[in-house]
Amino acid sequence: MSELKATFLDRQDMFWQSIWEHLQLSIISLLIAILIAVPLGLLLTRTKKIAEPIITITAILQTIPSLAILAFLIPIVGIGFKPAIYALSAYALLPILRNTYTGINEVDRALIEAAKGMGMSSFRRLARVELPLAMPVIMAGIRTSMVLIVGTATIAALIGAGGLGELILLGINRGGDIPLILLGAIPAALLAIALDNILRLFERTSAKSGFRSLATILVASLLIVTIPFVINGDDQADLVIGGKLGAEPEILMNMYKVLIEEETDLTVETKPNFGKTDYVFEALKGGDLDVYPEFTGTVITTLLGEQANSNVKQEVYEQARDGIKEAENMVLLEPMEYNNTYAVATTQEVAKQYGLESIGDLKVAEDKVTAGFTLEFNDRYDGYVGMQEEYGLDLTVKTMEPGVRQTAIKEGDVQVIDAYATAGYMVAYNLKVLEDPENIFPPYQGAPLVKQSTLDQYPEIGDVLNQLGGKITKQQMQEMNYKVDFEDEDAYQVARNFLKDNGFID
Repeated sequence: MSELKATFLDRQDMFWQSIWEHLQLSIISLLIAILIAVPLGLLLTRTKKIAEPIITITAILQTIPSLAILAFLIPIVGIGFKPAIYALSAYALLPILRNTYTGINEVDRALIEAAKGMGMSSFRRLARVELPLAMPVIMAGIRTSMVLIVGTATIAALIGAGGLGELILLGINRGGDIPLILLGAIPAALLAIALDNILRLFERTSAKSGFRSLATILVASLLIVTIPFVINGDDQADLVIGGKLGAEPEILMNMYKVLIEEETDLTVETKPNFGKTDYVFEALKGGDLDVYPEFTGTVITTLLGEQANSNVKQEVYEQARDGIKEAENMVLLEPMEYNNTYAVATTQEVAKQYGLESIGDLKVAEDKVTAGFTLEFNDRYDGYVGMQEEYGLDLTVKTMEPGVRQTAIKEGDVQVIDAYATAGYMVAYNLKVLEDPENIFPPYQGAPLVKQSTLDQYPEIGDVLNQLGGKITKQQMQEMNYKVDFEDEDAYQVARNFLKDNGFID
């Protein structure tokens, strides 16, 4: 409990912002779902022939994994709030639609016949008789959707939509930081309970107040949605810089922010902790981001779908720079000195036990050790596919998220992992990197990736960011990552201190 309290005190600003973002995501998604599902449900009660097919379609939508929906939407609507809201709204449709349809259909037929006998039109019967009587059932569907939305909204952090999922993902990425995970998970559960209890009050009074309960929910939702936009007004930054999940991208993006704001009149907003490479790249292509730190090897293998023609740093950079310029009209600025290449690592004890010095040595122990690889590494040629082909390995592999593998090797659940050369856990756990004599891992030098149109609009940022070209050693990057991941220092402050200590800023 004391660790959780300390984590909360260290991350109060991030915590309250995440709560507000999560609430916004949930309320907006519920509002859209109500505006779609309730009128549609009422319409279906008047056209029952098409009711079941439409309800079945909404049921199918709910069976699609939420992460898959997000992935489908990114190329169409980009990243951030939009795809998250679309996905959450789609998930929330079924309970509201089904309860609206069922609630109206279960109204006592004698009452409806009586209303008809009094000369009421179909609309008047719906407004005065059916809807008030069906409101408790409809409200029950809305409550179900609300709880569903709040829980599912945690995955929105993967595409830069924020929310409490950002704290959870950050905790997982840091090797299973339990206090950080709980700081996101517990409030998400409490938020679901609180909103459910609020809606329960409306449900209890809905039989008497009828449509007014639903109208009150809609008005309250609109106020919650619009207030932040009124308060923020035109407070929009000139540039948005994003980064993948992890300490290193967050440190680098804050370096970019500090340098740009110190040396130009531009303002910069940062969006850290995106998910995988494809997400952040699509955000850059779609204009949701203006700059993000990428790696030369990743540009070639992942973004261009090619193999590196060389293992010489400069030649790899030139291949990446020229290829991304031709394919996407983007500019890969000057790379930094350090090489955050993939590495195959093990503990000192396991290396000593089996005499492991290079990746090929794993052949003698392949039936005795278990490897913990990320999904991305397991499926890439400059990863396990290349290890199989070049070194003839057939390891027992467990695929896992990047943050999980470091905990797995620490606890002894796996004995070999794919690692990043500059990661803080390499220092914290004193891991041994196995040599790669076949050079299956190309150089991965970090460099800013920016659209040409952005440089045309703000040409000064090219020179500003190129100041980092050839700078930052592997040891310096490891130390900075260690400070953020294991000493819980603020990434912005770590970035600023480095720039100041090394003469980039005063």
